[in-house]
Amino acid sequence: MDQLIAEHTGKHTRFSSLVLSTDGGTGSPRGAQTMSFNDSGRAIPADHRPKNIFDMLFAANDKNESRKLAMSDSALEYLLEDAHSLKRGLSKHDQESLDEYLQSVLDTEIIVQKAKRWLDVPFAQVDVDHLNLDVTPENPRNYLRTMYELIYLAFKTDSTRVATYQLGRENGVGISEYLGRAVGFKLTHELTHAVKNPNGWKDFGTYCNFLSEEFGHFLTRLQSTPESAGDGFMLDNTLVSFGSASSAFHLSRNYLLVLAGGKNMGFKHGQFLKHGQGNEDNQAIAGFDSDASWKEKMAFEEIRLSNLYLTMLQKFGVEADSFADSTGTLAEV
Repeated sequence: MDQLIAEHTGKHTRFSSLVLSTDGGTGSPRGAQTMSFNDSGRAIPADHRPKNIFDMLFAANDKNESRKLAMSDSALEYLLEDAHSLKRGLSKHDQESLDEYLQSVLDTEIIVQKAKRWLDVPFAQVDVDHLNLDVTPENPRNYLRTMYELIYLAFKTDSTRVATYQLGRENGVGISEYLGRAVGFKLTHELTHAVKNPNGWKDFGTYCNFLSEEFGHFLTRLQSTPESAGDGFMLDNTLVSFGSASSAFHLSRNYLLVLAGGKNMGFKHGQFLKHGQGNEDNQAIAGFDSDASWKEKMAFEEIRLSNLYLTMLQKFGVEADSFADSTGTLAEV
């Protein structure tokens, strides 16, 4: 979804989108470390180093930048010519693999061409004296706040209009596993497995509250910053989706989601919406006592999350009649 919006808005900004995560890179299918994927389904690597992110967004061009881009352009042209020549002698399977590689080259070529168009446009000047750009997840609260602040600055300077940030990956692997240190816990994932222990829910709630506090701080930054065009505040023109990662027993049903901002896009807030049937206990999986239930056929049809995504896309001005397995839009939001 973010990349469809980026395709729609990217022509107005230096960067089409900002792809971030705490762990960085792409990870694996079982433990993704990015939330962004291109139209071929290929994961887009996320950056996790605040200094690198800042330099990309705001560091002035050096005098050799034009030459570097020209060299990159030439190298890409050579790669494409060589690959097309190679393709004729490959098997069907190898041709498909090569096509994936060629798409990566073409994606890089688009980035290079865009960078050349922005070469003579000065970078935005921002004050980051309040930030420690060398901070790491070893200092969780400051790290999260710095990452959110970089997104805020990117939006404020209109360097990009689309950003994704994955706070933590699943299955207890990666540096994001240590975010719980911010509130006195050694590891994060084990909190979810210990909820039935004494104080288990309380401990897990303490960690979730920490994440919510930092998200709230980000929203406050947007809400307290007037739009340069005078049309309300940044949050009025920014749509922010904050999602949870895994419901009970790893079932992809009834995730708790927060949708904030976007008042000037027509979004309505201040409400708690509960969709689907069989949700009288607030989640359709109430009563299940094992994770074997994910294999079972659902006895009722629930509202699909893709309906919300389609609604968001259309509010951004993206011409789309469907998204993934959507069945329509959500008028309630």
